[in-house]
Amino acid sequence: MSLDATKWAWDVQFPERASGSLKALKRLVLLSLADRAGEDHTCFPSINRLRDDTTLDRKTVMKIIAELIEDGLIADTGERKGVTKQVKVYRLCGVSGRENKTVPTTELFKQESPDLNSTESGTVPTMEQYHSSHERVPTIPPNSPNSGTRNLPKNLQEESKNKKDWFCLKKLREEISLADDSIEAETILNAKWAEREKRAFEIYNQDKSLCDELMNFHFADWLLNAHRNKYSNTEKTGYSKTTASENPKQLSDKQIASFAQKLAHHPEFSSKYSEPGESFEKLAARIAVKLQNPTQAKKWEGYLKQVGFSGSLKEAA
Repeated sequence: MSLDATKWAWDVQFPERASGSLKALKRLVLLSLADRAGEDHTCFPSINRLRDDTTLDRKTVMKIIAELIEDGLIADTGERKGVTKQVKVYRLCGVSGRENKTVPTTELFKQESPDLNSTESGTVPTMEQYHSSHERVPTIPPNSPNSGTRNLPKNLQEESKNKKDWFCLKKLREEISLADDSIEAETILNAKWAEREKRAFEIYNQDKSLCDELMNFHFADWLLNAHRNKYSNTEKTGYSKTTASENPKQLSDKQIASFAQKLAHHPEFSSKYSEPGESFEKLAARIAVKLQNPTQAKKWEGYLKQVGFSGSLKEAA
């Protein structure tokens, strides 16, 4: 969060060609960007995050972003961040930060200080005036971590490093089951090594801005990979090492419902298969119907794996 950027977003003037409603939408998106900007006035919220912040649909958010770039209010830095390194980093153009302002020196305060011993002042001195007339108060450097709200983005960044309890056992159990129903979720969650992998996962993601749902989503894949590649004892027990990916299967009804929702929010998939003006709910419903057809599900297997499916689908007999 940048106070300078937020103030700038409130005060910025949009081109006269924009209508009143369009200006309101632009300011709403701009405020969301400013709310996530750091001291360098850059931010990288995903389109889905902006959609959740503003309650606008995805296409409207993307249109407003393009308008703000055309207006010269934001610029694509060319840098990409996020887990997939596909989230664009935008720079807010024209923000005047406090780092550009001159910090008054002690001498200036001394010159402007009133004569507190004068009988003509007629006012009760403040604490600041009292100290400036009796002792020299040390000036806090502008970049000091003790300079109040200047350090606010730094504090927020520390709080966002997955310090809160993002872990949801119910959600994690569901994601493991959806990704590979051939493995009992409880077998993994009750394993002695699960807590060790959780600490490693949190360290790996400490600098990434992931919501709780995505943390659980990716942690499920992390645990499954650890189970298969690091802790599996199939060789010791004499069982075959055949994995779920080597055994073709069909999607369950629960998997169809979950993956239909995820595909509807997949940028490439939705842009390719959605109809003009179609809502995410309607698109997800159409996808669910098509996934019930094994032939169609097999055609979309590549997209399904991008949203968490692990395995190989059977083709229609």
